[in-house]
Amino acid sequence: MKQLMTLAYLVKGDEVLLGYKKQGIGIGRYNGFGGKVEIGETIEEAAQREVFEEANLTVHNLLKVGVLNLSWDSKKDILEVHLFKSTNFSGEVEESEEMRPEWFDMNKVPLDKMWSDDTYWWPLFLQNKKFVGNFVFDKHDQVVQHDLEEL
Repeated sequence: MKQLMTLAYLVKGDEVLLGYKKQGIGIGRYNGFGGKVEIGETIEEAAQREVFEEANLTVHNLLKVGVLNLSWDSKKDILEVHLFKSTNFSGEVEESEEMRPEWFDMNKVPLDKMWSDDTYWWPLFLQNKKFVGNFVFDKHDQVVQHDLEEL
């Protein structure tokens, strides 16, 4: 089964806002803000809603930077994750039940504490490139197979 997902990264100058995941899938890792697209919402509306729910910020613009198809060799599910970047947002960053937001220098994100696929596409994200990728994880969430294409 394919699940439509979003992931948004908020950028301010040379910094990016990441959230430390406190519960659910990806617990204990840093990530962008996102989640499932709900019935009746566009992908962009879902991304904006998730950022608000997880960091208390209102996103005013979204630039789509990529699509990642994520799957596991031990599961049938596929996550189709639409990645966005935003430089125009407002509000005061607040911790939520799910995420603890934290600003990082764009070139010093804690890749060793993020999803293992991030090391492959983060350099393209830094260069403002668009991309599409397919990643297969093992049961420990380590990448065992991938392809990544710059668009």
